[in-house]
Amino acid sequence: MLRPLNANFLVPVIFFFICSLTISAQSARIRGIILDKNNQPVENVNISCLNVTSRSNSNGFYDLKIPANEKVNIVFTHVSLKKITMSFTFYANEQREFNPVMNDREEQMGEVIVSSKNRKVIQGVTVIEPEMIRKIPGANAGIENILKSLPGVNSNNELSTQYAVRGGNYDENLVYVNEIEVYRPFLIRSGQQEGLSFTNTDLVQNVDFSAGGFQAKFGDKLSSVLDITYRKPTKFGASLEASFLGGSVAVDAVSRDKKWSAVTGIRYRNNSLLVNSQETQTNFTPSFADIQTNINYHSSARWQWSFLGNVSQNKYQYQPLTRQTNFGTINNPMVLTVFYEGQEKDKYDTYFGAIKTTFNVNDNFTLKFIGSVFHTLEQEYFDIFAQYRLGEVDASIGSQTYGEVSYTRGIGSQLNHARNDLDALIVNTEIKGFHDWKESQLEWGIKYTRESIRDRVIEWEVIDSAGFSLNPPILDFVTNDQPYKPYNGPIIPYQNIRATNFNTINRFSGYGQWSLKSTIGSSEVWYNAGVRAHNWEVQGASTIAKSQTTFSPRVQFAIKPDWNSDLIFRVSGGLYHQPPFYRELRDAAGKVQPNTKAQQSVHFVVANDFSFKMWTRPFKLVSELYYKSLTNVNTYTIDNVRLRYAANNNATAFAQGLDLRLNGEFVPGTESWISFGYLKTEENSNDRGFIARPTDQRLKFALLFQDYMPNIPSIKLYLNLVYNTGLPGGSPSYADAYLYQNRLNDYRRVDVGFSKVFIDNTSGDNNTKLFKDFKELAIGLEIFNLFNNQNAITNTWVRDVYSKNQYAIPNYMTTRVFNIKLTAKL
Repeated sequence: MLRPLNANFLVPVIFFFICSLTISAQSARIRGIILDKNNQPVENVNISCLNVTSRSNSNGFYDLKIPANEKVNIVFTHVSLKKITMSFTFYANEQREFNPVMNDREEQMGEVIVSSKNRKVIQGVTVIEPEMIRKIPGANAGIENILKSLPGVNSNNELSTQYAVRGGNYDENLVYVNEIEVYRPFLIRSGQQEGLSFTNTDLVQNVDFSAGGFQAKFGDKLSSVLDITYRKPTKFGASLEASFLGGSVAVDAVSRDKKWSAVTGIRYRNNSLLVNSQETQTNFTPSFADIQTNINYHSSARWQWSFLGNVSQNKYQYQPLTRQTNFGTINNPMVLTVFYEGQEKDKYDTYFGAIKTTFNVNDNFTLKFIGSVFHTLEQEYFDIFAQYRLGEVDASIGSQTYGEVSYTRGIGSQLNHARNDLDALIVNTEIKGFHDWKESQLEWGIKYTRESIRDRVIEWEVIDSAGFSLNPPILDFVTNDQPYKPYNGPIIPYQNIRATNFNTINRFSGYGQWSLKSTIGSSEVWYNAGVRAHNWEVQGASTIAKSQTTFSPRVQFAIKPDWNSDLIFRVSGGLYHQPPFYRELRDAAGKVQPNTKAQQSVHFVVANDFSFKMWTRPFKLVSELYYKSLTNVNTYTIDNVRLRYAANNNATAFAQGLDLRLNGEFVPGTESWISFGYLKTEENSNDRGFIARPTDQRLKFALLFQDYMPNIPSIKLYLNLVYNTGLPGGSPSYADAYLYQNRLNDYRRVDVGFSKVFIDNTSGDNNTKLFKDFKELAIGLEIFNLFNNQNAITNTWVRDVYSKNQYAIPNYMTTRVFNIKLTAKL
């Protein structure tokens, strides 16, 4: 049932939709910083294009308006430096940064083709520059690190690359690389186990992100789409990055006849620096490594082939030793001390290969054939014995025992055991067609997927308090008055999960969508309408399931009024389905429920893009109001990053919110942004009433900021700030969510990076002899968690057998960590 929107909730949206502050030109714009061979800003450079001229200021900054939709020459001249002539092709309303390096030896000439972002704006897609991804600091730097600074995207775990979008969970996000869907391991339960994300940022050319209301050509998920394109190199190049957290090498190669090209990257990561900053003292020896390649072959003008391959090996060996956590209040401080025995050995090996061929039948018709294979071998083995002591701390100032444990409230132990194995093979074959008639386009596709899963789950936990074994919640009806009366009932593990699942899932899906660009009066308009269909069936040795089918119609409409102000209004929505993947079929007991239905969401988005000038520099304010009404909801619990589903479709839910992002040149020549998000998402399970969902991140604020020293522009600063209000959670995984509606503390984190650029020669020659072949060379200092905030991801629950009380001891994330990073490009 759709729930009405609160009137107070609409007030800020109406304000942002009707505001129009200033006139924004319809032509393109180029700006940047002009440097000399010593990376010093150059003043009084004349920049000219046709009849338009500009001049660089004392900081070397320039800004020039140029014609769009045509090839133009831009000339940079200076009285003591050689001329630079560059050819550009811009589209309407393009804003591009270009930082030339002038020298006194020879003139420079070249051509830059600038791609259009206007089409992405119409579709409600956020475009992220690859260079920004590589520069912004983060404990787990990469594309996901940048996504977490966008409104509507939430994560309270800096060690994880997973994220939730507008009330969804980690399994509701699509990720494509070169139009090929990619997957992540199944058994990951904590952020420090994840290692490397699939996407190698050293190979990236384009990054597009949609937080909802996306088109029918994208797959069957409820929340978001991350669409990544790897670059096709045109000449040899190489890059290197090394830091205390690992390193990477990437190489671009091109054949002499230009028919073959390849980009290959090797990465290694070690999380010890971050994990050792946590409260638990460990012997931690992780090894996360992968190799990835994208090979392209142009067999003819009409036919191209490409291969995308990835081999990843993540080894996680974890031996906890001790832990001490201080919590409570000033008047009643408490401490938990834990001594560990045992270890955890996890291994995640993944192999991925995909072949894609593109055939241009004619100028208006293109066919694409895609085949991919994903194979993952995962094991999760651990035996960890923990002995704890829960005590009260002497808080009397002046006492001889001040700060020491004055009274032991509880002692106990806990033994966790697991022998989990998973072998999954996923095969995809797909054909896609694209018809382009200039003003309109037709796209369609048909896909077959076969998922073969072999899964064994063996997990149990035994809890002892003051020498007495605790019964699981399911035996609460059995009288246990220890230590006052002997207990004669069964002694069984507090939690015990055992299951073996051999399943095969066959899926057939397809889509068709039509796009049109037109006008209404003097206003430009864009239409998109499409539908997806998905049929699947779960098979297994003891599984009886029926075939299920879903249909998902989706629409988008955008209009650009012929006003003085540069405004685009967008409306999108549709009926979205998410047929269950294997993890969603497995219930809390580890057993597969083959008849689990697809979750369904009626999704509606109203948005506005407003481009304007502030301080004579370009800015854009993006406002989005969204609402989702969900049925057949598959409820779940979150433990760190592991999701456990009920697999019963017994709930309804809704999500509503407002996302605002202001981005532009807060500092001349650099892009920064400020994000704000409001979200409310609740669910109603078995008609018990609406309660907050596990991803109900009510408020979010983020700042991504770039700066440089005006007199020394080669010294740069990058700031990544995130503030999220607390999530519902921290309760035991077995607990009834209706009885535990507490929230974790707010998540506050600031990561900052300082960089000294010795060589930045993307536009000119490098005159240094020692590094003459380098295009870029920089060294940086990164400070993670600058203010050393204590952010908790979950709680450890300790029970006092005498008082029957349970204490929630927060599991804190990483503290302040320093990192040094070296980057170089050839």
